[in-house]
Amino acid sequence: MTTRRVLRWLAVIAAVPLLLMLIVAALLRLDYAGTPAAWAKSTGNDALWLGHAWVDGRRTAADVDALAARLGAMKDVYVHSGPIDADGTLPPAKYANAANLLTWWKARLPQVRISAWLGQTVNPDDEGYLVLSDAAVRARVVAGAKALVGLGFDGIHYDFEPVDDGDPSYLALMRETRQAIGSAALSVATQQIEPMPGAGFLFRTLGGHGKYWSPGYFRQMAELTDQVAIMTYDSWTPLQALYGGHVARQTAKALELTPATTDLLIGAPAYHDHMVGLSDYAESVAMAAEGTRLALTDHGPRPGLGLALYIDFAATEEDWREYEEHWVRPD
Repeated sequence: MTTRRVLRWLAVIAAVPLLLMLIVAALLRLDYAGTPAAWAKSTGNDALWLGHAWVDGRRTAADVDALAARLGAMKDVYVHSGPIDADGTLPPAKYANAANLLTWWKARLPQVRISAWLGQTVNPDDEGYLVLSDAAVRARVVAGAKALVGLGFDGIHYDFEPVDDGDPSYLALMRETRQAIGSAALSVATQQIEPMPGAGFLFRTLGGHGKYWSPGYFRQMAELTDQVAIMTYDSWTPLQALYGGHVARQTAKALELTPATTDLLIGAPAYHDHMVGLSDYAESVAMAAEGTRLALTDHGPRPGLGLALYIDFAATEEDWREYEEHWVRPD
Protein backbone atom coordinates (compact mmCIF):
# COMPACT_ATOMS: atom_id res chain seq x y z
CA MET A 1 0.00 0.00 0.00
CA THR A 2 1.41 3.35 -1.03
CA THR A 3 2.05 6.16 1.43
CA ARG A 4 -0.59 8.28 -0.29
CA ARG A 5 -3.22 5.57 0.16
CA VAL A 6 -2.30 5.15 3.82
CA LEU A 7 -2.67 8.86 4.39
CA ARG A 8 -6.01 8.83 2.61
CA TRP A 9 -7.32 6.06 4.83
CA LEU A 10 -6.06 7.81 7.95
CA ALA A 11 -7.86 10.96 6.87
CA VAL A 12 -11.09 9.02 6.41
CA ILE A 13 -10.74 7.39 9.82
CA ALA A 14 -10.10 10.76 11.46
CA ALA A 15 -13.06 12.33 9.65
CA VAL A 16 -15.62 9.80 10.88
CA PRO A 17 -15.63 10.91 14.57
CA LEU A 18 -15.70 14.55 13.46
CA LEU A 19 -18.70 13.88 11.23
CA LEU A 20 -20.50 12.07 14.04
CA MET A 21 -19.87 14.98 16.41
CA LEU A 22 -21.24 17.42 13.86
CA ILE A 23 -24.37 15.33 13.40
CA VAL A 24 -24.93 15.12 17.16
CA ALA A 25 -24.40 18.87 17.50
CA ALA A 26 -26.95 19.55 14.76
CA LEU A 27 -29.52 17.30 16.42
CA LEU A 28 -29.05 18.94 19.82
CA ARG A 29 -29.30 22.40 18.28
CA LEU A 30 -32.60 21.40 16.67
CA ASP A 31 -33.83 20.16 20.05
CA TYR A 32 -33.24 23.65 21.40
CA ALA A 33 -35.32 25.33 18.67
CA GLY A 34 -38.69 26.91 19.33
CA THR A 35 -40.36 29.03 21.97
CA PRO A 36 -41.52 27.62 25.33
CA ALA A 37 -45.20 28.00 26.22
CA ALA A 38 -46.04 30.54 28.91
CA TRP A 39 -47.48 27.80 31.11
CA ALA A 40 -44.30 25.68 30.89
CA LYS A 41 -42.63 26.69 34.15
CA SER A 42 -42.34 25.74 37.80
CA THR A 43 -45.44 24.44 39.55
CA GLY A 44 -43.75 24.25 42.93
CA ASN A 45 -42.22 20.78 42.57
CA ASP A 46 -38.56 21.79 42.57
CA ALA A 47 -35.66 20.52 44.67
CA LEU A 48 -32.21 21.43 45.95
CA TRP A 49 -29.23 19.28 46.86
CA LEU A 50 -27.66 20.39 50.17
CA GLY A 51 -24.07 19.72 51.22
CA HIS A 52 -22.76 17.83 54.23
CA ALA A 53 -22.34 20.94 56.37
CA TRP A 54 -26.02 20.73 57.32
CA VAL A 55 -25.55 17.49 59.27
CA ASP A 56 -21.99 17.71 60.59
CA GLY A 57 -22.43 20.73 62.87
CA ARG A 58 -21.31 23.59 60.64
CA ARG A 59 -24.84 24.85 59.99
CA THR A 60 -27.16 26.42 62.56
CA ALA A 61 -30.81 27.35 62.99
CA ALA A 62 -29.98 30.78 61.57
CA ASP A 63 -28.77 29.09 58.38
CA VAL A 64 -32.11 27.33 58.04
CA ASP A 65 -33.85 30.70 58.36
CA ALA A 66 -31.62 32.17 55.65
CA LEU A 67 -32.21 29.21 53.34
CA ALA A 68 -35.97 29.47 53.83
CA ALA A 69 -35.95 32.80 52.00
CA ARG A 70 -34.36 31.09 49.00
CA LEU A 71 -36.51 28.00 48.63
CA GLY A 72 -39.75 29.53 47.36
CA ALA A 73 -41.05 26.93 44.90
CA MET A 74 -38.95 24.08 46.32
CA LYS A 75 -40.80 21.02 47.54
CA ASP A 76 -37.79 18.83 48.33
CA VAL A 77 -34.25 19.04 49.63
CA TYR A 78 -31.66 16.24 49.67
CA VAL A 79 -29.16 16.59 52.51
CA HIS A 80 -25.84 14.81 52.07
CA SER A 81 -25.67 12.45 55.06
CA GLY A 82 -22.89 10.04 54.10
CA PRO A 83 -20.79 8.95 52.41
CA ILE A 84 -21.45 5.29 53.06
CA ASP A 85 -18.42 3.20 54.02
CA ALA A 86 -17.11 0.58 51.58
CA ASP A 87 -18.79 -2.23 53.52
CA GLY A 88 -22.17 -0.48 53.37
CA THR A 89 -22.28 0.89 56.91
CA LEU A 90 -23.22 4.47 57.75
CA PRO A 91 -21.70 5.51 61.11
CA PRO A 92 -23.95 7.93 63.02
CA ALA A 93 -20.92 10.19 63.53
CA LYS A 94 -21.23 11.17 59.87
CA TYR A 95 -24.55 12.89 60.55
CA ALA A 96 -23.96 14.00 64.14
CA ASN A 97 -26.00 17.20 63.82
CA ALA A 98 -28.90 15.73 61.86
CA ALA A 99 -31.28 15.63 64.84
CA ASN A 100 -30.80 19.36 65.43
CA LEU A 101 -31.24 20.09 61.73
CA LEU A 102 -34.50 18.18 61.65
CA THR A 103 -35.81 20.05 64.68
CA TRP A 104 -35.01 23.41 63.10
CA TRP A 105 -36.33 22.31 59.73
CA LYS A 106 -39.70 21.01 60.93
CA ALA A 107 -40.27 24.23 62.89
CA ARG A 108 -39.31 26.58 60.06
CA LEU A 109 -40.04 24.66 56.84
CA PRO A 110 -42.62 21.95 57.52
CA GLN A 111 -43.89 22.19 53.92
CA VAL A 112 -40.51 21.26 52.42
CA ARG A 113 -39.75 17.54 52.43
CA ILE A 114 -36.25 16.78 53.71
CA SER A 115 -34.56 13.56 52.57
CA ALA A 116 -31.21 12.06 53.53
CA TRP A 117 -28.92 11.89 50.50
CA LEU A 118 -26.78 8.75 50.57
CA GLY A 119 -24.23 7.49 48.12
CA GLN A 120 -20.75 6.26 47.36
CA THR A 121 -18.64 5.43 44.35
CA VAL A 122 -19.21 1.99 42.84
CA ASN A 123 -16.28 2.30 40.43
CA PRO A 124 -13.68 -0.41 41.24
CA ASP A 125 -10.94 2.01 40.16
CA ASP A 126 -11.81 4.36 43.05
CA GLU A 127 -10.61 3.95 46.61
CA GLY A 128 -13.34 2.89 49.05
CA TYR A 129 -15.72 1.76 46.34
CA LEU A 130 -18.89 -0.08 47.32
CA VAL A 131 -20.10 -3.37 45.81
CA LEU A 132 -23.88 -3.21 45.45
CA SER A 133 -24.05 -6.77 44.14
CA ASP A 134 -23.07 -8.01 47.63
CA ALA A 135 -26.32 -8.67 49.50
CA ALA A 136 -24.65 -8.10 52.87
CA VAL A 137 -23.41 -4.68 51.73
CA ARG A 138 -26.88 -3.75 50.54
CA ALA A 139 -28.35 -4.87 53.86
CA ARG A 140 -26.05 -2.47 55.70
CA VAL A 141 -26.94 0.36 53.31
CA VAL A 142 -30.64 -0.29 53.94
CA ALA A 143 -30.06 -0.39 57.70
CA GLY A 144 -28.44 3.05 57.54
CA ALA A 145 -31.32 4.40 55.48
CA LYS A 146 -33.86 3.00 57.91
CA ALA A 147 -32.03 4.61 60.84
CA LEU A 148 -32.18 8.02 59.16
CA VAL A 149 -35.90 7.74 58.51
CA GLY A 150 -36.30 6.70 62.13
CA LEU A 151 -34.42 9.82 63.15
CA GLY A 152 -36.99 11.97 61.36
CA PHE A 153 -35.98 12.38 57.73
CA ASP A 154 -38.96 12.34 55.37
CA GLY A 155 -37.23 10.08 52.90
CA ILE A 156 -34.08 8.63 51.36
CA HIS A 157 -32.35 9.92 48.24
CA TYR A 158 -29.76 7.58 46.69
CA ASP A 159 -26.89 8.54 44.42
CA PHE A 160 -24.44 5.75 43.58
CA GLU A 161 -22.13 6.37 40.63
CA PRO A 162 -21.34 5.14 38.07
CA VAL A 163 -23.97 2.37 37.94
CA ASP A 164 -23.82 0.26 34.79
CA ASP A 165 -26.87 0.17 32.59
CA GLY A 166 -29.05 -2.80 33.51
CA ASP A 167 -27.37 -3.42 36.89
CA PRO A 168 -29.90 -5.55 38.82
CA SER A 169 -28.30 -4.85 42.21
CA TYR A 170 -29.34 -1.18 42.17
CA LEU A 171 -32.92 -2.21 41.46
CA ALA A 172 -32.67 -4.74 44.30
CA LEU A 173 -31.47 -1.98 46.65
CA MET A 174 -34.55 0.08 45.79
CA ARG A 175 -36.90 -2.81 46.54
CA GLU A 176 -35.13 -3.63 49.80
CA THR A 177 -35.12 0.01 50.88
CA ARG A 178 -38.82 0.38 50.11
CA GLN A 179 -39.59 -2.60 52.30
CA ALA A 180 -37.51 -1.12 55.13
CA ILE A 181 -38.74 2.50 55.08
CA GLY A 182 -42.38 1.89 54.24
CA SER A 183 -44.23 4.96 53.00
CA ALA A 184 -41.29 7.36 53.45
CA ALA A 185 -40.19 9.02 50.20
CA LEU A 186 -37.71 7.06 48.08
CA SER A 187 -35.87 8.98 45.38
CA VAL A 188 -32.80 8.49 43.23
CA ALA A 189 -30.36 10.62 41.26
CA THR A 190 -30.14 8.88 37.90
CA GLN A 191 -27.55 8.86 35.19
CA GLN A 192 -28.50 10.37 31.87
CA ILE A 193 -30.65 8.45 29.42
CA GLU A 194 -28.82 7.32 26.29
CA PRO A 195 -29.46 10.31 23.99
CA MET A 196 -29.13 8.32 20.76
CA PRO A 197 -28.35 4.72 19.80
CA GLY A 198 -24.71 3.84 20.21
CA ALA A 199 -23.86 6.69 22.60
CA GLY A 200 -23.59 4.33 25.55
CA PHE A 201 -21.17 2.01 23.77
CA LEU A 202 -19.08 4.94 22.53
CA PHE A 203 -18.70 6.49 25.96
CA ARG A 204 -17.91 3.17 27.59
CA THR A 205 -15.21 2.59 24.98
CA LEU A 206 -13.67 6.02 25.45
CA GLY A 207 -14.33 6.59 29.15
CA GLY A 208 -13.94 3.12 30.59
CA HIS A 209 -17.33 3.06 32.31
CA GLY A 210 -20.97 3.71 31.55
CA LYS A 211 -22.35 7.25 31.45
CA TYR A 212 -25.84 6.54 30.11
CA TRP A 213 -28.75 4.31 31.03
CA SER A 214 -30.92 2.70 28.40
CA PRO A 215 -34.58 3.81 28.29
CA GLY A 216 -35.65 0.42 29.62
CA TYR A 217 -33.41 0.57 32.67
CA PHE A 218 -34.40 4.14 33.43
CA ARG A 219 -38.06 3.11 33.29
CA GLN A 220 -37.44 0.24 35.69
CA MET A 221 -35.80 2.59 38.17
CA ALA A 222 -38.60 5.13 37.86
CA GLU A 223 -41.20 2.46 38.52
CA LEU A 224 -39.51 1.52 41.82
CA THR A 225 -39.20 5.04 43.25
CA ASP A 226 -41.34 8.01 44.19
CA GLN A 227 -39.05 10.43 42.41
CA VAL A 228 -36.21 10.42 39.87
CA ALA A 229 -33.76 13.29 39.40
CA ILE A 230 -31.72 13.13 36.19
CA MET A 231 -28.20 14.50 36.53
CA THR A 232 -28.21 16.31 33.17
CA TYR A 233 -25.03 18.25 33.90
CA ASP A 234 -21.48 17.25 32.97
CA SER A 235 -22.82 16.73 29.46
CA TRP A 236 -19.54 17.65 27.72
CA THR A 237 -21.40 20.02 25.41
CA PRO A 238 -19.25 23.06 24.50
CA LEU A 239 -21.99 25.57 23.63
CA GLN A 240 -24.98 26.91 25.55
CA ALA A 241 -27.51 26.07 22.84
CA LEU A 242 -26.16 22.52 22.65
CA TYR A 243 -26.52 22.10 26.40
CA GLY A 244 -30.07 23.46 26.20
CA GLY A 245 -30.77 20.92 23.48
CA HIS A 246 -29.21 18.16 25.55
CA VAL A 247 -31.50 18.98 28.49
CA ALA A 248 -34.51 19.20 26.17
CA ARG A 249 -33.72 15.75 24.79
CA GLN A 250 -33.18 14.23 28.24
CA THR A 251 -36.40 15.78 29.51
CA ALA A 252 -38.41 14.61 26.51
CA LYS A 253 -37.19 11.05 26.90
CA ALA A 254 -37.79 11.06 30.66
CA LEU A 255 -41.32 12.44 30.25
CA GLU A 256 -42.19 9.46 28.08
CA LEU A 257 -40.53 6.89 30.35
CA THR A 258 -41.49 8.07 33.85
CA PRO A 259 -44.80 6.75 35.22
CA ALA A 260 -47.39 9.36 36.15
CA THR A 261 -47.10 8.21 39.76
CA THR A 262 -43.39 9.10 39.90
CA ASP A 263 -42.17 12.70 40.16
CA LEU A 264 -39.58 13.76 37.60
CA LEU A 265 -36.84 16.28 38.37
CA ILE A 266 -34.34 17.68 35.89
CA GLY A 267 -30.94 18.39 37.42
CA ALA A 268 -29.68 21.94 36.86
CA PRO A 269 -25.99 22.85 37.37
CA ALA A 270 -25.67 25.48 40.10
CA TYR A 271 -21.92 24.91 40.35
CA HIS A 272 -18.91 26.06 38.39
CA ASP A 273 -16.09 23.53 38.55
CA HIS A 274 -16.91 21.14 35.73
CA MET A 275 -14.27 18.60 34.79
CA VAL A 276 -14.42 19.83 31.18
CA GLY A 277 -13.57 23.52 30.99
CA LEU A 278 -16.01 24.53 28.25
CA SER A 279 -18.88 23.10 30.28
CA ASP A 280 -18.53 25.97 32.73
CA TYR A 281 -19.47 28.24 29.86
CA ALA A 282 -22.09 26.02 28.24
CA GLU A 283 -23.97 24.65 31.25
CA SER A 284 -26.12 26.87 33.43
CA VAL A 285 -29.35 26.92 35.38
CA ALA A 286 -30.84 29.16 32.68
CA MET A 287 -30.08 26.70 29.87
CA ALA A 288 -31.37 23.77 31.95
CA ALA A 289 -34.60 25.67 32.59
CA GLU A 290 -35.04 26.64 28.94
CA GLY A 291 -34.39 23.10 27.71
CA THR A 292 -36.86 21.71 30.22
CA ARG A 293 -39.50 24.25 29.20
CA LEU A 294 -39.11 23.39 25.52
CA ALA A 295 -39.57 19.67 26.16
CA LEU A 296 -42.52 20.31 28.45
CA THR A 297 -44.14 22.52 25.80
CA ASP A 298 -43.96 19.71 23.24
CA HIS A 299 -45.17 17.10 25.73
CA GLY A 300 -47.94 18.99 27.50
CA PRO A 301 -48.47 19.72 31.22
CA ARG A 302 -46.94 17.19 33.58
CA PRO A 303 -47.73 17.30 37.32
CA GLY A 304 -44.70 16.49 39.46
CA LEU A 305 -42.11 17.87 37.03
CA GLY A 306 -39.52 20.25 38.43
CA LEU A 307 -35.93 21.44 38.42
CA ALA A 308 -33.39 20.21 40.96
CA LEU A 309 -30.47 22.57 41.62
CA TYR A 310 -27.02 21.15 42.36
CA ILE A 311 -25.72 22.36 44.85
CA ASP A 312 -26.40 24.87 47.64
CA PHE A 313 -22.83 25.72 48.69
CA ALA A 314 -21.67 26.38 45.12
CA ALA A 315 -24.75 28.26 43.90
CA THR A 316 -24.10 31.91 43.11
CA GLU A 317 -26.47 34.87 43.10
CA GLU A 318 -26.53 34.52 39.32
CA ASP A 319 -27.65 30.87 39.62
CA TRP A 320 -30.52 31.85 41.89
CA ARG A 321 -31.47 34.74 39.61
CA GLU A 322 -31.55 32.40 36.60
CA TYR A 323 -33.71 29.94 38.51
CA GLU A 324 -36.23 32.68 39.28
CA GLU A 325 -36.20 34.38 35.88
CA HIS A 326 -36.04 31.33 33.61
CA TRP A 327 -38.08 28.81 35.55
CA VAL A 328 -40.16 30.19 38.42
CA ARG A 329 -41.29 33.44 36.75
CA PRO A 330 -40.20 33.37 33.10
CA ASP A 331 -41.25 36.25 30.86
